[in-house]
Amino acid sequence: MKRSNLFGGDVISGALLAALGAYITLASDQWTIMAHDGPGPGFFPLIYGVILLVGSLALVLMGLFKGPAPREEPLDWAGIRKALGIWLVFALMIPVMKYFGFLIALAILIFFFLRAIYPWRLVPSIIASVLTPIGFFIIFPTLLHVELPVGAWTGF
Repeated sequence: MKRSNLFGGDVISGALLAALGAYITLASDQWTIMAHDGPGPGFFPLIYGVILLVGSLALVLMGLFKGPAPREEPLDWAGIRKALGIWLVFALMIPVMKYFGFLIALAILIFFFLRAIYPWRLVPSIIASVLTPIGFFIIFPTLLHVELPVGAWTGF
């Protein structure tokens, strides 16, 4: 194994994502995973955390054994900043969800993606950011009777 493989972008980003996946998986244990009537509020974070952990470990292994691809073009720093920003926003949604609840965190996340990643206009972004959590509320707590994580400060 070459030294350069250990510090390649796939290895470093995979390791960071693996740490995030491990944190999400461990944090989901604080909520009910399976209740007597179906999945609890910790079910989806557990699944998400495990998928993130397995996928990022595969990225690390591929980066270690395959090595970096030969570079023909210069690095796209704007794309790298955008990718790191997305990663940071996902990481920030963990404490936001803890204190403000899943629905508000989802609204913030959708608004961020629509405004920062996809250049949607302001009004459609606000409408989508409001309607999507309402749709989640109708589907999960109302129709499926699945509790969503509630915020410590908001109670919903």
